[in-house]
Amino acid sequence: RLANAVTPLWRLPYQEQLQVKYESQRKILQALASRLEELGIDAQKPGGLCCPLQPVVPSPIINGYRNKSTFSVNRGPDGNPKTVGLYVGTGRERNIVCVKASHVENIPSKHKQVAQCYEEFICRSPLDSCILFHEGGHWRELVVRTSRCGHTMAVVTFHPQQLRQEALATQKALLKEFFTCGPGAVCALTSLYFQESTMTRCSHEQSPYQLLHGAPHIFEELLGLKFRISPDAFFQVNTAGAEVLYQAVGELCQATGDTVLLDICCGTGTIGLSLAHQVSKVIGVEVVEKAIEDAEWNAAFNGISNCEFRSGKAEAVLPQLLASWEDARPLVAVVNPSRAGLHYRVVRAIRNCRAIRRLLYISCKPEGEAMRNFLELCCPPDPQKKLAGEPFVPVLAMPFDMFPHTVHCELVLLFTR
Repeated sequence: RLANAVTPLWRLPYQEQLQVKYESQRKILQALASRLEELGIDAQKPGGLCCPLQPVVPSPIINGYRNKSTFSVNRGPDGNPKTVGLYVGTGRERNIVCVKASHVENIPSKHKQVAQCYEEFICRSPLDSCILFHEGGHWRELVVRTSRCGHTMAVVTFHPQQLRQEALATQKALLKEFFTCGPGAVCALTSLYFQESTMTRCSHEQSPYQLLHGAPHIFEELLGLKFRISPDAFFQVNTAGAEVLYQAVGELCQATGDTVLLDICCGTGTIGLSLAHQVSKVIGVEVVEKAIEDAEWNAAFNGISNCEFRSGKAEAVLPQLLASWEDARPLVAVVNPSRAGLHYRVVRAIRNCRAIRRLLYISCKPEGEAMRNFLELCCPPDPQKKLAGEPFVPVLAMPFDMFPHTVHCELVLLFTR
């Protein structure tokens, strides 16, 4: 049941998985064409698509490709409330159970090893796991990040409840001892972090990540560059797949030596930095401050001097940046937002900036909020919505399989005007 929930295509041969994903992307492009027709835009291409669809680009690695895994703590099938794994069931039906992920094919063995050791640690602890915040308990989820450089970072989330600082310090010392001198030492952690969190998700600003052991960052190599990764920084979950994706993005940008590349939702700067040698300048925008710090470090470490990074919400930074844009150089935009898509003010700023003639939208969920963005980019000018700029037209769709065994796909849509 867990394999079916987390990796629903795991039983299919890989070529069949790619075909399933191709069909799902085709339906998305058909839906976009229909929605554009409703707006009075003739977008029907052969097959009822809004633009040509390329075959799904396969992932270079099919099993154990994830470089980041998040494990929950909850009751297992045997009733053990300190089971570390992934969920089966739903909150609505009140049948959630936490199942060890030892057989799940997209998770690497190192992540499974750290999860097993964390379970052993919390089972030895006199403190309860925190299943429902209001019912007490402390031990919560575990995030494991690894890199091709052989680095492993573990981040333990802990609900402090009413514990005093001395008691907290004791728990941190015990956790560190277990992973450095005890049974957990087999994991050979590069970094061990601890975060006290009274919320489901906490940013570093809300509750700082506390380094208990090792280096503050792990490092990854991608397209000949070295990248520094913080506990909460975004990095594509499939590193080998990301290399293929970024190389294709570089080709689709058609950037020349005088192009300025606008990298929106840039994370640790991977896209902009990997394409910096093709363009005259890269401007990255990212809301996570620690990711911007990583991006700046990455640029300096790799000797890349034509990149600048702006910290803040894209909807605050971008309108200001583009409203006063007077640079005569060609401007190409690449956007890689979360599943929530782009804020309307970001789309409006892109539409109203005449200098942007080419836009690449990378979406991990094109059928979701990204669809709203596609329509906003392509609809006729609308004075009421302050969309004055010439509309974009989708000209090519290229799906990338970044998530083998799952139904998900990373879709790159190229828009021009």
